[in-house]
Amino acid sequence: MSYQSDDFYLSRIQAGDIQAYSFLVNKHKSLVFTIVLRICGSREDAEEVAQDVFVKAFHSLSSFKRESQFSTWLYRIAYNMAISKTRKKKIETIELDERYANQWSTEDSAIDEYALSYEEKEALARHALDTLDPEESLLITLFYNQQLSTEEISRITNLSVSNVKVKLFRIRKKLMTLVFKKQEQKLTLSI
Repeated sequence: MSYQSDDFYLSRIQAGDIQAYSFLVNKHKSLVFTIVLRICGSREDAEEVAQDVFVKAFHSLSSFKRESQFSTWLYRIAYNMAISKTRKKKIETIELDERYANQWSTEDSAIDEYALSYEEKEALARHALDTLDPEESLLITLFYNQQLSTEEISRITNLSVSNVKVKLFRIRKKLMTLVFKKQEQKLTLSI
């Protein structure tokens, strides 16, 4: 479905057409859910928080001053609400290395990194992403999956642009270290 600009729907809402808000929800629900899921980690929590985001945004429309894009304002609400949810809920952690290592047999461990299948490379990347903390995971998702600029990420997360760039650099370095470490462990198991 092709959508109009956010300003078009906002103008209709201001004119009394409350139904126009459903177009904004449909237009932005995917990225709101992605942001919240990356922070909360749980699909159930993410669904609940995402719904709350749209309710809060609707009730706060009168305070939206249009100093930024509606999407940036909305994603900022999503980010803040997801962070609040994780602070309220203690997250149970599992040692990911053991869980991941158990997925590989000793025969699989003998394969070098150049002979890895697409699925194996994807599993390594997924494991590395799962070990990131929620903020790191969100930054990577916004930058690479959603292809937002560092300026947009800065407005959503309330970090400076330079801080976003530094964090992205450090996260990429951390991911590479995790992938190489996991690959090294895999090769060590085969010896």
